[in-house]
Amino acid sequence: MMDAENVRLGEICTIQYGFAFNSKKFTEDDSKIPLIRIRDVKRGFSNTYYDGPFSSEYLVHKGDLLVGMDGEFNIARWKSQDALLNQRVCKIVANSNVDEEYLRFYLKRALKDIENKTSFVTVKHLSAKKLSNLVIKLPKKNIQISISKQLSFLESLIHNFNEENVLFDELVKARFVEMFGDPLINEKGWKIRKLKNISNKIGSGATPKGGKEVYIHNGISLIRSMNVYNNRFEYKELAHITDEQAKKLSNVKVEKNDILLNITGASVARCYIVPIDILPARVNQHVCIIRCKEIIHPIFLHGVITNKEYQNHLLKLAGTGATREAINKQQIESLDVIFPPIELQNQFADFVKEVDKSRFIIKSMIKEGLL
Repeated sequence: MMDAENVRLGEICTIQYGFAFNSKKFTEDDSKIPLIRIRDVKRGFSNTYYDGPFSSEYLVHKGDLLVGMDGEFNIARWKSQDALLNQRVCKIVANSNVDEEYLRFYLKRALKDIENKTSFVTVKHLSAKKLSNLVIKLPKKNIQISISKQLSFLESLIHNFNEENVLFDELVKARFVEMFGDPLINEKGWKIRKLKNISNKIGSGATPKGGKEVYIHNGISLIRSMNVYNNRFEYKELAHITDEQAKKLSNVKVEKNDILLNITGASVARCYIVPIDILPARVNQHVCIIRCKEIIHPIFLHGVITNKEYQNHLLKLAGTGATREAINKQQIESLDVIFPPIELQNQFADFVKEVDKSRFIIKSMIKEGLL
């Protein structure tokens, strides 16, 4: 980048760090002010509210630039109403000589690099000092604006591509509700089974000793929470380990049709069925394997877990007061799951497979420039 100076982030913007609000004042009453926590940064809204005193310095407005400082170091614009900035989330306000969109794009990559290089035992943490001292390459403002406009155009193309997937996802979700109703309220009166009674396996894995430093380019796939999203698998950050390392994780060998559920951090509750093309595979300690018995279809169970109301239930289980969000094995085993006749489950699964065929065709046409 020509004519760019190296500056520290703290020199070109104001960084407002969040406050440790009293968790006893957290509420589900949506008449109170929303509280922005780690998991809310990327999605842009909150289901947690605060009923207590606060200082206006911790107020966040729609469009403000936020950074999550635990788990995945996401940066995003706040998309919802005024809300409070909770601990481990910060707000960034650029100085007048800085284009804030340029800063957003630059930090998106820089934070991902830091995240990848940060060692961790449970959840990765980004320190205030490291964030403030982050070196930014800053060209003149007119060049910043030009760069950010180009990147915004590319971002819109990606967004349009992703919207196609969202439409398909909504179609599947609507079909699920039409056939089975709300899986929590169970207004259709289906039988209820505990997840442990309809599963052959429920368990998470571990990170090989040495962490990222021992990963290899090709080998046995190691699935991490950053790979698992609702209704999709992210291949970009997929790690690989040696056969020897995989043997030590043989108890968490991933098999065809296994359901993957994130159980810690900002990505908690995200869920997807393992793609066949990454097998053989193992999971680390932040991802749980759920292996269905023959009495329940994995596509149906995935539909239950990714249902909006069920996702909110899982997020509540993960904890609304703790910094570290987590769902433990006992909680997963004790989950209530609606249990309609297998014939109906199979009908739903067949519908999902047809939708996925259409999704694949449109994706291929977009890739070839035909759409």
